[in-house]
Amino acid sequence: MADIILIALGGNAIKQADEKGSSEEQFKNCYKTTAYISNIIKNLSPEDRLVITHGNGPQVGNLMVQQKAAQDIVPAHPMDVVGAMTQGQIGYMLQQTLMNHFKEQRINKSVCAVLNQVLVDRNDPEFEGENASKPVGNFLTAEEARELKNKQPDYIIKKVKPNGERCWRRVVPSPDPISNLDGEVINKLVDAGVVVIASGGGGIPVLEDENGQLKGVEAVIDKDLAGERLAEIIGANILFVLTDVEKAKINFGQPDEQELGKITYEAARKYYEEGQFLAGSMGPKVMACLRFIENGGEKAIISSLDKVLEAYRGETGTIIEK
Repeated sequence: MADIILIALGGNAIKQADEKGSSEEQFKNCYKTTAYISNIIKNLSPEDRLVITHGNGPQVGNLMVQQKAAQDIVPAHPMDVVGAMTQGQIGYMLQQTLMNHFKEQRINKSVCAVLNQVLVDRNDPEFEGENASKPVGNFLTAEEARELKNKQPDYIIKKVKPNGERCWRRVVPSPDPISNLDGEVINKLVDAGVVVIASGGGGIPVLEDENGQLKGVEAVIDKDLAGERLAEIIGANILFVLTDVEKAKINFGQPDEQELGKITYEAARKYYEEGQFLAGSMGPKVMACLRFIENGGEKAIISSLDKVLEAYRGETGTIIEK
């Protein structure tokens, strides 16, 4: 049976936490990232299919800073437009670097990045008060977080890591994705054997009015949850959620911290309901994996980018199965 694989790349695949986010840095990271992906593709059969999605939190945050700084010179764009801009930016970088690896390795595959809209609900609780949970922009120290809040009182800033010096980030609404609006086109590309890059940054968030008309909304959808919706559409049997750790952990940051290897859906659900995984961090990744299994997926794997081939072989990673 052919595998249909969806790989969801974490933000560290494109911009490291200690980097400024220059185009040179991001192209370098994308080239390294797509080298790992091309190694996966070399190990697939001609009938297998692979789709890529990615985050854009650092890029959206930084671009919004640029928009704010220059708003007296040129009009600032709303968050959905900024999301579209960064989706195009990262899609271009991943597409070009993956194509270059294919040429080097004589892999006869086409790559296509799709600008992609994802439907959300106007009544989603993420739009209410301080409920916003999606981190964007750079990690901040406590002092930097206070300074940013003083300059931008309307910003919501939260601690998104339990330990370390830079634990704070700006957060914005992250509504639950309902459906991918470009699924038909994506499926046609996948069926044709194209390596598709889609739903980048969780997709461009849009609302639908009573007449079926679409309109962008100020939000950033979690890329792992949107990736799971995309996995449903393409009929994926394997979901990769790649991040900066080799395995998910329980009791994180505590003396009895424990890495999770191969576990059942029931065990993963139990840990999730116990609150073992942080919102805005590992929480959405585990939720995406749980939804994937619930909706008919075969296995969901959380691991690091540099271990993706080993995780595909079942040698490492947190592997969740029925």
